[in-house]
Amino acid sequence: MTDSLPLATRVWFAWICFFRVLFDGEFAARAFRVRAPDGVEPEEPKPPEPQVDEAALVRAGALQLLGLLQREGRLVDFIQQDIATFDDEDVAAAARVVHDGCRRAIASHADIQPVRSEAEGGSITLEKVDADAIKLTGNVSGSAPYSGTLRHRGWRAADFTLPRAMEGHDPTILAPAEVEL
Repeated sequence: MTDSLPLATRVWFAWICFFRVLFDGEFAARAFRVRAPDGVEPEEPKPPEPQVDEAALVRAGALQLLGLLQREGRLVDFIQQDIATFDDEDVAAAARVVHDGCRRAIASHADIQPVRSEAEGGSITLEKVDADAIKLTGNVSGSAPYSGTLRHRGWRAADFTLPRAMEGHDPTILAPAEVEL
């Protein structure tokens, strides 16, 4: 049987232990181990995992890409403009500028490669079909192998990276308003 300590001694000891545990990590670890029942090693407390809002991350990434296409190619400006009042030559000139800028933006952040290497318009035979990578059109019946004409090679992102977002940046601002003074 263990001896009991008087109340005043326990209060004094608790006061001393409080500050030792607070400021002495090794003492705190020893005290933490001693508090467990005999022969039972307590689990180390795990720090709480930060809550990650996956949907918000996906949304922020998509908005960051849209902002990049706006900065480099003025894509949002082009899409938001009502082009019905412009003649074809003006639309074509604007499309060239948008195309050039967006192409540069994508090339600087993505490695885009064709899904199929064959020339478009050429004959192709497919031994099997990956539904994510190949879309069969026309008179589709039976099972592989399929023979047909390659109408579009398709595209795949072999690599894609976005610049790290700055802390405090509002990803919903695709382009700030510009005010000339």
